[in-house]
Amino acid sequence: MSSNCLFCQIVNKKASGEFLYEDNDFVVFKDIHPAAPVHLLLVPKKHIRSINDLKKEDEAIISGLFMIAADMAKKTGVNESGYKLLFNVEKGGGQVIFHLHLHLIGGWPRIDGWKK
Repeated sequence: MSSNCLFCQIVNKKASGEFLYEDNDFVVFKDIHPAAPVHLLLVPKKHIRSINDLKKEDEAIISGLFMIAADMAKKTGVNESGYKLLFNVEKGGGQVIFHLHLHLIGGWPRIDGWKK
């Protein structure tokens, strides 16, 4: 845990965050500044600063994030209408919290003419 990392504090329940999902390695909670009707943050409990800091032994974390994203998309009802998965990497890429996390964004109303 990094003592000055907001997501480490949330993961360790030292800062508030309502978990929609939790297991031994990950938590999922709503973004406090949502960019869409559904905007979740999927966060590994292990502190990894960014994608740039991944190591070979972190492969299971990345695959776990994607598996949980698919599950959370179903649970929030955006799996069929569509959603985005987004990593922001470093300040120039929009990363604000320097703890690896994946955004799941979706839930926009369907536009007439969309076909599945």
